[in-house]
Amino acid sequence: MFASSRLTSLPRRLALRVNGWTALTIGVALIVALPVVVVLAHILMPTQGIWGHLAETVLSRYLINTLILVVTVGLGTAVIGTGTAWLVAMCRFPGRRVFEWALLLPLAVPTYVIAYAYTDFLQYSGPLQSGLRELFGWGRGDYFFPNIRSLGGAATLITLVLYPYVYLLARAAFLEQSVCMLDVGRTLGRGPWRMFSSVAVPLARPAIVGGVSLVLMETLNEFGAVQFFGVDTFTTGIYRTWFGMGEQVAAAQLAACLLVFVIVLVLVERWSRGRRKYFHTSSRYQQLPEYRLRRGQAVGAFLACGLPVLVGFLLPSGLLAHLAIQKGDALFGSRFLDFAWNSLTLAAIASLIAVGLAVILSYGVRLHPGPVTRGATRIAAMGYAVPGSVVAVGILIPFAWLDHTLNSFLREHYGVIAGLIFSGSAFILVYAYVVRFLAVSFNTVEASLGKVTPTMDAAARTLGQTASGTLRRVHAPIMRGSLLAAGILVFVDVMKELPATIILRPFNFDTLAVRAHNLASDERLAEASTSSLAIVAVGIIPVILLSLAIRRSRPGSPSRSL
Repeated sequence: MFASSRLTSLPRRLALRVNGWTALTIGVALIVALPVVVVLAHILMPTQGIWGHLAETVLSRYLINTLILVVTVGLGTAVIGTGTAWLVAMCRFPGRRVFEWALLLPLAVPTYVIAYAYTDFLQYSGPLQSGLRELFGWGRGDYFFPNIRSLGGAATLITLVLYPYVYLLARAAFLEQSVCMLDVGRTLGRGPWRMFSSVAVPLARPAIVGGVSLVLMETLNEFGAVQFFGVDTFTTGIYRTWFGMGEQVAAAQLAACLLVFVIVLVLVERWSRGRRKYFHTSSRYQQLPEYRLRRGQAVGAFLACGLPVLVGFLLPSGLLAHLAIQKGDALFGSRFLDFAWNSLTLAAIASLIAVGLAVILSYGVRLHPGPVTRGATRIAAMGYAVPGSVVAVGILIPFAWLDHTLNSFLREHYGVIAGLIFSGSAFILVYAYVVRFLAVSFNTVEASLGKVTPTMDAAARTLGQTASGTLRRVHAPIMRGSLLAAGILVFVDVMKELPATIILRPFNFDTLAVRAHNLASDERLAEASTSSLAIVAVGIIPVILLSLAIRRSRPGSPSRSL
């Protein structure tokens, strides 16, 4: 009888936990997970021989190129990001204070934009090769020059843009390390470089792996640069299969293969973290010792930190500015303002919705931190790990079906056709952006909300505030800065997003990213510079915010000493 009473009380306890916030959290997670579910549901659907044709002709090339790109970019960003982070955090040399924030600047440059800039600069008719031929009197075939429009060129440029992800997390990990651990290494006679390899890197390994994981996600999502360079990857294959061959099932199955690739990558990353664990055994944290570098070492450190900034931001930005001033977009004016307005409007709406949903999810977990709400938030935040092309395919299939069903019903009963209300409007773009970048805002809002002590919630409740009132009157004012930062980060990510925008944009609806891509695809690189430079200018905003955060996080700064 006791057991039966426990069994009957179990559903009652579960029912009590499913309140408004829990239901809202689960609902948001289901909406965000819809594209992934749709893509996975197409794995076993028949393709009338198209899949067999893809497997015999291009699938192996997609797989090999994607693997090479992922491995090369992962290794390159790990080396550059970790090395520069150690130099800036632990060594003293001229220019170190500038490099603390300058090493983040390449984040403002989308990969396809840097591809356009360097192609114009390095191609046969570009200024560099033209200058070399004029200087040395060379002709065609008299010299060798590497082809930038290749798999190696794409990997190099993507590495130059994405290494700040590793730098940012690795530097934070180095700054948080205990002095005791480094002191032990010194007493064992280890110099700076052995200390770096045997003590600092193992302790910072989770952060480094996390940064590389973000890099690999962005590499799998890459479309503009690899498509412009003619490199066949899964992302370009999805676009070509959908629009070139008109096969949505085969495109969905390619997207499913890429999604499985991402899932395996995430599982491997978590497995690697679980195999080895490094802990700080002391709570004595103070200003870390700095290694004063001698002349030769200081010059080497300056070059190691300066070259990524020069090649990843300063040079391409200068090239774009020169092209924009010299030639620029012929439609610069009222028509160009339409492109900018479309980009800004979509980015503003998507950022507002993403921040609002992030607040709902994070506050729902704070109120009811059970397995249901935590699992729902994990599902909702996985969109960032899904490439934009996969999200686009997963969204377009159900909404196209919804439009078709609605028009069939209206034609049969009322003799009218409503048109493409869902799949042919900007609504579908906003939905894709929210699915793709909700994790960006959620992580920022969750971290900020976690810093608010629970006693403030209890005090608000004793004063008669409801959960919603506490959020509105207590938490929102405290989190105002983080909410703004989360909105800006989503805003800039939407401005740069290309794969989902190209696939889902309505007819005759272009953004700055699409305009730059279309002009560059037609080899009109000088005209593409105007839109590209505008995107870079907007991208500098979050870099400035991150730079300010890094400066406040420096050991000995007031914010750290409090």
